[in-house]
Amino acid sequence: MNTKFNFAPEDQTERLAYIRAVDAGELPEDIKAQLGEVKQLYALHASDGERLALVKDREMAFILARQNDLAPVTVH
Repeated sequence: MNTKFNFAPEDQTERLAYIRAVDAGELPEDIKAQLGEVKQLYALHASDGERLALVKDREMAFILARQNDLAPVTVH
């Protein structure tokens, strides 16, 4: 659980992680099948828009970003 992942490319100058709420209905069927009763998740995105991770709550999204040396920013 203490493994750091390189979420951002080496040439990326801004080390930001954009965090936004995601409605479970927007997700692919294989992911929805794993969610059970969960209605909302939080996604971490790179500055180019690539989805890096999905987590169960906002606080966890911020923690994950910071653990990987990214500056979390909320988007709507």
